[in-house]
Amino acid sequence: MAALADLEAKQSQILDRIAQLESRLTSASLSSSDGSGETTAESTETRLSVILLARGVSDFAWKRVPSDYYDQSLEYRRQILAASRIEQLCKTIVMYMARLNAESIKNFLYALNDKKVPKKRFNMRLAPEDESLKLTGFIHNAVTCIGMRTDIPVIIDEAITKLEEDYFWLGGGDVDLKLGMKTSQFLTAFRPFVVKCS
Repeated sequence: MAALADLEAKQSQILDRIAQLESRLTSASLSSSDGSGETTAESTETRLSVILLARGVSDFAWKRVPSDYYDQSLEYRRQILAASRIEQLCKTIVMYMARLNAESIKNFLYALNDKKVPKKRFNMRLAPEDESLKLTGFIHNAVTCIGMRTDIPVIIDEAITKLEEDYFWLGGGDVDLKLGMKTSQFLTAFRPFVVKCS
């Protein structure tokens, strides 16, 4: 009986939290437009929080960073986010610290397609900014894999999943907004492909 009461209490807390986020989302959407069609970081934060909670991610944090964040060193960025190590800082799905190993990703995609598509057909390159915006809904330096416009497969570097700390930081949907979360919860909620790509 006590277990049932505990479960009901937790369910009530979750439903209250969702109601609060929905309320914030509604009020943010009513007041977030600046006339340009873009929304503020607050409404982005609220929208993405609702997605995270709906997917079972409960341990996450938002951090606003200075406008010159990307002009600073990785060590400065680590300190701003209070991350334990630079390796916890991610740029969408590609780690800052290591070079992208496109060959490893090609091999992964080749195997994923049962070797039916020749490797030479995979041309790994960054999408132009306008194409990235169209696919993700986020501008340059604000792209996050949470709440994208289109269902794009997510690849996470295996090295991130092996960090001693079960936590990493990525873009938060706005240039000056960063999102930190437990790696284990991210893996469960978003089921990214884990690939050794650095």
